[in-house]
Amino acid sequence: MIVQETKPIETIKEMLKDVKKIFLVGCGDCATVCEAGGSDDLKRLQEALKAEGIEVTGMVIPDTSCHIPDVKSQLKKHAAELEAAEGIGVMSCGAGVQTVGTLYEEKPVYPINNALFLGNTERFGQHVEYCSACGECRIDKLGAICPITRCYKGILNGPCGGVSDGMCEIGNDTPCAWVLAYERLEKQGRLDNLKDASPPKRWSAHLKPMRHLNPTLKKKMEEKEAKRKAKEAKKGK
Repeated sequence: MIVQETKPIETIKEMLKDVKKIFLVGCGDCATVCEAGGSDDLKRLQEALKAEGIEVTGMVIPDTSCHIPDVKSQLKKHAAELEAAEGIGVMSCGAGVQTVGTLYEEKPVYPINNALFLGNTERFGQHVEYCSACGECRIDKLGAICPITRCYKGILNGPCGGVSDGMCEIGNDTPCAWVLAYERLEKQGRLDNLKDASPPKRWSAHLKPMRHLNPTLKKKMEEKEAKRKAKEAKKGK
């Protein structure tokens, strides 16, 4: 999930200083889990904006704000409320904000939340970052511990000289990722994995912006393209 938080109200007020009427879009997925995009969260924001003289013309919470067809379908049901608004405030990660911006290019779209990281939920309301979505996962040899994310320095061959009693020198009560990897590999009887140095990271696997096709869709597109080429080739004979 994308862990996120709502911007401070002072920041939101400054961002909306030229807006008197706004439509709000939440997110029924990640933002709701983080208490930054669900029904109660939108209502709290509505009250805060009302106190600043900003009218909320309407609001909607798509199941997932990054799912463009779903958002498009939901927003169509609020055409009049959207038309009455001077802008659209989106309580979601940046993907959701850009979804709305793509669908409504004629209106200003305002990011109400800050996206923090790709997170795991340790327990309800508590999230931790384990993955950086780097595009080339190699953690099979490290006991499923990612040094790119869980080591403050992102060291691929560690630990560094700053580890003390299993903890990172940078602090914040954070255990050293390499100590965690050692302990897990020891339980698995695979400590020999640490003898093999990792090659340099292939950062080109995470070029921006990225695109992805599910295998089934990719296969259908390839088959369609093959048929098209075969048809053209037949015509050329």
